[in-house]
Amino acid sequence: MTDSVPEAAPPAAVVPVPDPDLPAAGADDDPSAPAPLGVPRTPTGHAGVDAALERLGDADHLATDGHVAVYEDVHGGLRDALAALDTRPGPPVPARPHDNRS
Repeated sequence: MTDSVPEAAPPAAVVPVPDPDLPAAGADDDPSAPAPLGVPRTPTGHAGVDAALERLGDADHLATDGHVAVYEDVHGGLRDALAALDTRPGPPVPARPHDNRS
């Protein structure tokens, strides 16, 4: 009769406990992937300027080579908003009287 030795139990699996202070890791996490900068954008009250500033958020999800197109678009929108300030109708400019001294 052969003495049988009971098999040892497999070691307990170690289950990592996530740190609640760190963002949850996902299957598609890539340290080289674009990450939002988290820069707050305060509304100005001017719709055109606010829209241009919100457009900056699009750069958060692009690789750096895609930032140029966003920045150029925002720059154009801000330039247009400034130019529109010059075209607003205002009060008429009073005519200067001519000096009729002879």
